[in-house]
Amino acid sequence: MTPTRRVTLAGAVALAAVLLSAAPAPGEEFVNPKAQTPPRSTPQRRTAAEGVPPLPLPVTPVRRSERKRQPSPPALVGMINFSEQRFEIIEGERRAVAAFPTTQIDIEKLIHEANRKLDIRYRYIPTELEQFSWDPRELPLLYLTGWTPMPHLDDELIARLRRYLYDGGTLVLHAQCGRPEFINTARPQIARILPDRELAPIDTDSPLFNAYYSITSMRVRRDDKPFESMPPYLEAVYLGCRPAIIFSPVDLNCGWDVVNNPIEGGVLYHQDDALALGINIVTVTLANFQYARAWGTQKVFHEQDRDTRDELVIAQVMHDGDWDPTPHALPNLMKHIQANTTLNVQFKRAVVSLSDVDVFRHPVLYMTGLRDFELSDAEVTQLRSYLASGGVLIADSAAGRKAFDAAFRREIARVWPGGELAPLPPDSPVYDMPYTIRQVEYTPLANARNPELNAPALEGITIDGQTAVIYSPFSVANGWEQIDYPYNLGYAPGDALRLGVNLLAYALTH
Repeated sequence: MTPTRRVTLAGAVALAAVLLSAAPAPGEEFVNPKAQTPPRSTPQRRTAAEGVPPLPLPVTPVRRSERKRQPSPPALVGMINFSEQRFEIIEGERRAVAAFPTTQIDIEKLIHEANRKLDIRYRYIPTELEQFSWDPRELPLLYLTGWTPMPHLDDELIARLRRYLYDGGTLVLHAQCGRPEFINTARPQIARILPDRELAPIDTDSPLFNAYYSITSMRVRRDDKPFESMPPYLEAVYLGCRPAIIFSPVDLNCGWDVVNNPIEGGVLYHQDDALALGINIVTVTLANFQYARAWGTQKVFHEQDRDTRDELVIAQVMHDGDWDPTPHALPNLMKHIQANTTLNVQFKRAVVSLSDVDVFRHPVLYMTGLRDFELSDAEVTQLRSYLASGGVLIADSAAGRKAFDAAFRREIARVWPGGELAPLPPDSPVYDMPYTIRQVEYTPLANARNPELNAPALEGITIDGQTAVIYSPFSVANGWEQIDYPYNLGYAPGDALRLGVNLLAYALTH
């Protein structure tokens, strides 16, 4: 088992232990003390009044101060409120209460600290989904928290949320006080929003744990017990390489002093750790916004639905680890090949499963991903047979993520036990046709981590004298997409395209 996978699993196991031990007794009613904290008053600015009528001389005028409206900063976060109400008997009176109570204490504190730390100026505003414009440019981030069951969203709201995410928005949910009532009802709703994409733990090399603060552990407290340390834990659904839905089953406790005021029946992160994690979430959301907007723009390739004839059609392999983070990559690469080479390329991407016999129809298979994945025994056998029959597998780690890198190395060792991924030598034919490539440019993030990078870093496995597996731990596909992803550990777009042309040319001629 790989180190990244071990850390992710360790976080999940530690979290499960904490949540299960904090499960409420049957019939126990939870009272959230955070709900008793009123929101801060709107900041006011006082300035001396110039419009006071003059007083008769020789009386000296007394200057007085009047309130002036503080200019509103732009809104970053929309805090989702639901308008439904129910009635309860409180102190002998029938009173209307919110059907889904929530609090502002955490988002208030987070926005205040994020503005201070990041030197930005944003605010949050209450938002009702029925009245929201659904434009991410108006509100890049929607925020939802509660400790009671999450209201059921009708199909129309689900469809609008899905469109909002594809248009570049981000949705953050966390269980107030870590309550299972919210957790168990939020998960099915998330699954409805993006049904074809998995909500799963985030790997520890994610920008969410490293964007501003480097977070390697989190302190969590249940009831009034001592704090426990665990690896940072969040779950996410990805669109492309960005987390479009972020979910925390533990209270992202930014506004409550859980050190001195533990909450019976609660599971909360230490305030300092939660603030650090929250600031990372804000940082990533802001940094990813232009990427998210560009990625969500659907690209239509006129040959996608045309019957395949003699043209080259690249087959992308499905697996269980976010297998499609760069859907624009192959069509863009093929378009570049058609415009710059004599290869006969069709603007089409086939999607295949390794358990399907159709993989043998394709001379080249392509594989990428963000997270850990595992091949079944049948898929391992099929891929081994494909490579032994002369097929070529090209793979890269999307955004240079360590989790996929570790998983690919582990799984390809199962596929071809006698081989080992080794760096391709500088005189490899892969680097010579049609482009001669000896030096390449990397993305700013890759160069910041290793300023000495200037040569391609492809690896391969040789079978019967030919390189049958070609792998890049640095992303080439993000460069093929021609979309600027700020957290990409990979090749700059121009060199990524040149490498892509050489990879396919080599695969077809060898």
